[in-house]
Amino acid sequence: REIGSIVRSLGCFPTEAELHELLAKVEEEEPTGYIHLEKFLPVMTKVLLDRSYRPIPEDVLLHAFEALDEKKCGYITKEELVKYLTEE
Repeated sequence: REIGSIVRSLGCFPTEAELHELLAKVEEEEPTGYIHLEKFLPVMTKVLLDRSYRPIPEDVLLHAFEALDEKKCGYITKEELVKYLTEE
């Protein structure tokens, strides 16, 4: 269920169709909702090495940082970033 989040956390930005294709490669013949790490690692390693999916678009990334910039000053401090990444 969380494969999209996992793949995106690795810096990939696949379409929903691409996620379904990836899932078909790593899922058991009888879908259980779980993926075995032994099947996932080689497939995901190949995806990363081949750069199979486009990276997150700059405008999406920029929008995420703008949402964190509460003071609308055009940047966030190191301390704010650490707080968001560890506490929020």
